[in-house]
Amino acid sequence: MQIKNIMTRNPECIRPDSTLYEAARKMRDLDVGPLPVCGDDDRLAGMITDRDITVRAIAEGKDPKTTPVREVMTEELAFVFEDQRIDEAASTMQERQVRRLVVLNRDKRLVGIVSLGDLATQTGDAQRSGEVLDEVSEPATVRR
Repeated sequence: MQIKNIMTRNPECIRPDSTLYEAARKMRDLDVGPLPVCGDDDRLAGMITDRDITVRAIAEGKDPKTTPVREVMTEELAFVFEDQRIDEAASTMQERQVRRLVVLNRDKRLVGIVSLGDLATQTGDAQRSGEVLDEVSEPATVRR
């Protein structure tokens, strides 16, 4: 089965020059934690999460009403193509220890997001989903 069969299609984006306040409101309205950041021509520029806003911005004293998304977003993202197999997405999640991946078409335009939850609920392969969760949840080294 291909990723395009289980992914969430047409995810909402936010622009890099939008403020953290705008990003947080959009996350609230959409009831999501991550938001893809798209620049010109809907090209993926990065990803911002509710945790990025909290840890990279608020905890550092940045003003959410004036700080642009680009200052705290993650630019280097793991991704998969929509025509790849689901097991390839699972392997990428395990290797990168992430719970979601952006999905691109072969023109490298954002077309969806696939999550660990999608793997669990859409494939019916509970064992594989459990293996991915186990690997993704490996404790990271604590930074002090």
